[in-house]
Amino acid sequence: MKPQRIVVALIAIALVVAGCSRESGGNETTEGGGSSGPAASGNFGNLTGVCQPGAAKSASAQGVTATDIEVGMFSDIGFTKNPDYVDAAKVFTSWCNAAGGINGRKITTNLRDTNLMEVRQRMLEACREDFVLVGGSAALDGLGVKDRLSCLLPEFPAQVTQSANTGADLQVGPGSSLSETVNPYSGMYEWLTKEAYPNSLGAIGMINGDSPLTKVMGEKLTESFTASGAKVVYSDLYPAAGVSDWTPYAQAIKNANVKGLIFLGDFRYLAKLEDILTSMNYKLDWIDANSNAYNQTFLDGAKSSLGTQNNIADLNGTAPLDAAATTPAIGQLEQLFDQYAPGSPITYQVLRAFQSWLLFARSATSCGDNLTRACVYNTALKETAWTGGGLQAPVDLSRPLTEQTRCFNVQQATPTGWKAADFKPNNGQFRCGFTPYKYTQDFGKPLTLADVGKSINDLK
Repeated sequence: MKPQRIVVALIAIALVVAGCSRESGGNETTEGGGSSGPAASGNFGNLTGVCQPGAAKSASAQGVTATDIEVGMFSDIGFTKNPDYVDAAKVFTSWCNAAGGINGRKITTNLRDTNLMEVRQRMLEACREDFVLVGGSAALDGLGVKDRLSCLLPEFPAQVTQSANTGADLQVGPGSSLSETVNPYSGMYEWLTKEAYPNSLGAIGMINGDSPLTKVMGEKLTESFTASGAKVVYSDLYPAAGVSDWTPYAQAIKNANVKGLIFLGDFRYLAKLEDILTSMNYKLDWIDANSNAYNQTFLDGAKSSLGTQNNIADLNGTAPLDAAATTPAIGQLEQLFDQYAPGSPITYQVLRAFQSWLLFARSATSCGDNLTRACVYNTALKETAWTGGGLQAPVDLSRPLTEQTRCFNVQQATPTGWKAADFKPNNGQFRCGFTPYKYTQDFGKPLTLADVGKSINDLK
């Protein structure tokens, strides 16, 4: 592959993982401050005592002193300019420190700007300085997992991407995706093709950015759809840097009589494709814009088509923003952003990151003065019905995600914003009980402690 093509492919990977690049509405500082007003409550949603004052005295582990905890947070912000994870870290640590911190210890976030290609460099720095990693993501995260396991660094990720890091050891939380071995969106696709729009079962289309990440996503979905009895009638790649005219793709979709379309890539390109489809008077039953499009930027870009095309996104059991009236955790998160990061939007990535911070803090607080990596990691694994205070459908973190039934919740893009689709929820705002399809092909395996000559007994 020529150097220029390599760069373009990497850009596509970053855009798929992070969504559209945008400027921050708030400050990119990563150190949470206190509050000038009364001490904040350390409760969040239905969680009590997440953060609280205390009298910690020991320097119990790397990155932990009697007064401070240094936590690493990975982000490609230097490349994407996308501040979602930085915003989430700032808001959480500001709130938590104002509530007393972790038993009196202040959380300081070390932003590890991976700048797309610098994952290993930042991981080596984290191995030397950080207590754990929390609430972040990097498009090429597989480049650092071997070093992370070698230095026995636990991770509470917001999102994972590459097969080497997806479900790797010393990783805990709903952000530790199960997508390498099973299709976490099986429930939504089953609802779409067999309940809501049965005519789409035999007319699925996929269009993917021409990059290694999106291409393998397409291969996975093709296997999953075929196994469910669906038929993929159209599958194509577009140049990772986009195209000047989407008409040929729109015409091909129309000629194939596609009823349900899955778009994998930068959602700004999807908005342009939809404009052409709409101008051709071709309306699909549904378009899976995916969760990276769950933001105002996509709504603004696709506004001329929102009244025609049916854009949906599965939030994979993450509570949506339109549930603020019935979900106290969402309302509280909005209040915290208004206080600590006014003007910064709450995106899907923020929702995922914030609950990773909650899981870490709740577990660390439970460890008391003797705060060690082993304690915080093992305590997190004891959460058998984790909901992030109401930000997430229940997940049993004591068991592998691949062995659990799951929940889904579908949002629909409308001219007035993202709203809940009529997907027949059976557990509050979620529909629970589906078993994800397990892939038969080998799409890669996560690294284990044994791969680097370590075991869980080495974690201290």
